[in-house]
Amino acid sequence: MSAVQRRGSLTQVELAGVTGLSPATVSNIVKELTASGLLHTAPTSRSGRRAQQVTLARNLGLVAGVHFGTRSLRVALADVTHRIVAEQRMPLPPDHRADSGLESAALLISEMVESVDASMQEVLAVGVGVPAPVDVRTGLVSTVGMLRGWDGVSVPDELERRLGVPAYIDNDANLGALAEVRLGAARGRRNVVYVRVSHGVGGGLVIDGDVFHGRSGMAGEIGHVTIDDNGPICRCGNRGCLETFVGAPVLLAMLQSSHGSLTLRDVITRAQEGDPGCRRVIFDAGKHLGVATASVCNLFDPELVVVGGQLAEAGAILLDPLRAVLAQRTLPSAAGDIEVLPSELGATAEVRGALVVALDRASIAGSVVAAG
Repeated sequence: MSAVQRRGSLTQVELAGVTGLSPATVSNIVKELTASGLLHTAPTSRSGRRAQQVTLARNLGLVAGVHFGTRSLRVALADVTHRIVAEQRMPLPPDHRADSGLESAALLISEMVESVDASMQEVLAVGVGVPAPVDVRTGLVSTVGMLRGWDGVSVPDELERRLGVPAYIDNDANLGALAEVRLGAARGRRNVVYVRVSHGVGGGLVIDGDVFHGRSGMAGEIGHVTIDDNGPICRCGNRGCLETFVGAPVLLAMLQSSHGSLTLRDVITRAQEGDPGCRRVIFDAGKHLGVATASVCNLFDPELVVVGGQLAEAGAILLDPLRAVLAQRTLPSAAGDIEVLPSELGATAEVRGALVVALDRASIAGSVVAAG
């Protein structure tokens, strides 16, 4: 089952190769799981030979993932093989409130379930990511004022009330980290730092294969690492946080007098086309990211740093200065410099992570029910 779940679809011969079991053993297991309704088989051909294609049965259900960005909402619906069957994205007003945002998410999920000819009874769980530290035990944002309009709101309870489906919440950068480890650039790695740079700056830590939340969900908040004691006041109340040097509003403000009003995508495009001013602000952002990331790496000694979020689309313009500063400021290791890679999942990393959490929690719940 786990091999089919990870890969989505395999022939019985491929299953034997992946699992190390004999073809006869695989055939017997597939027959048993197909008879119990867990697997589905269909004839196919590989290299001119007849074969049996094995997939998970549709009746195992669906999961939904929701990512509340600073100014947009992304919702995805997937089957239990992580195959996305529907996806929607819509803009949100700045400082949107929890009640309106959750209502929009619930409506989108309902519409998307209907669009794939399914019912809400087939949805096993919903995963939700928000751009603020979250106490996953209570479902509440950990720091008052960090996400205005969401303080004191139990997101899982509110979504469950609207949809009648179990819901789970986490910080969006934690979900991005989880997705990259399970499905993206960090596959096969156990200790990873994920940095998300877009409107704001977030971070997620994966230690020994699991997301590290800390005492109340505040772990990994790299955007609020101080890099200048005399720097600007941050929205968190501290001075000189990384986010006050690297977040999109700061970068755009730097270019206002010379370039006029731009979007972050404009800046990235112009930088890639050779615009000196746009290249400079992204280069400097990479250096600032390197300073903060080096502090995290000296504490946790990860195998890999993955950089996601919209600014990561600038590629080497951002990542090369980050790598250089990281090499300068981290302790020398016989293992060599810490590897830095761009996100493989791009703008979908956080919603994919929400789907992973939903599927994991649904699997745990199913195991408990079965054991009972």
